[in-house]
Amino acid sequence: MTSDSSPDYSAGRLDRALASLRGLAVGDALGSQFFVPANHPLLKRRELPPDPWQWTDDTEMACSVVAVLAAHRRIDQDALARSFAERHDFDRGYGPAVNRLLRLVREGGDWRELSAALFDGRGSWGNGAAMRIAPLGAWYADDPEQATHQAEISAYPTHQHREAVVGAMAVAAAAALAAAPGGPPSAEALLDGVIALVPKSAVGAGLRRARDMLDYADPGTVAAVLGCGRRTSAHDTVPFALWSAARSLDDYERAFWDTARVGGDVDTTCAIVGGVIAGAQAGAPPAGWLERTEALPDWVRASV
Repeated sequence: MTSDSSPDYSAGRLDRALASLRGLAVGDALGSQFFVPANHPLLKRRELPPDPWQWTDDTEMACSVVAVLAAHRRIDQDALARSFAERHDFDRGYGPAVNRLLRLVREGGDWRELSAALFDGRGSWGNGAAMRIAPLGAWYADDPEQATHQAEISAYPTHQHREAVVGAMAVAAAAALAAAPGGPPSAEALLDGVIALVPKSAVGAGLRRARDMLDYADPGTVAAVLGCGRRTSAHDTVPFALWSAARSLDDYERAFWDTARVGGDVDTTCAIVGGVIAGAQAGAPPAGWLERTEALPDWVRASV
């Protein structure tokens, strides 16, 4: 068996993670354009808005995940928290709680204390840990169980509520299964695999409902049941995003439009969908969409 430290083995993992990261960035950047009221009619017609499309905090944090994996071959929580804080761009659309947390970490605060103290000690149950994690799942395409474990570790620097953590685990599991050797699984097999890998939770319950709704044709009907990120919680975001990804693992364009058309937290749901699908070769975003998306930052390209 090839060891994790082998250059060939690590290169394969990194290639998948970067492909997922690019798909995540396109989904994030293009999805965010539909928060602009003038672009709403374009979404209904499935027409692309003017470029360039700038990505948000979803992509910025995902870049840190990939950079840490490239440097450590696993998630190092301290390195990840440090990267989040050092690369934090206030103008990328971070939520106020994470903005404050990352500023305090940058000033020398302990992420363990700061993250645990959020929301009166309950921790954040937002979708931030899930939105950034698909590239890690693609990295661990050969080991979905390890993907869920590393995703759990990755969540804690910013999100310590159980639902946020399980949301990250679910997205990583889906990305690992989608990028597994032999081609993407069926929609049923993907969601069954994810459900088997995550603990009992509201996210898990939502995934079971998503599995039962795979024969529904209308994304709007499904989003009305599962949620689409309007409450920016993991359990209001992840089940629908994985339902949408599961149905179009070989068709990035279809998955994007089906996800975006229902509204909600569009940049995040589309980032999750794009990252899950693009880790598999058959799910790459259209080349023209990549060209119109803001380039990944120099620091992440240098780190890999």
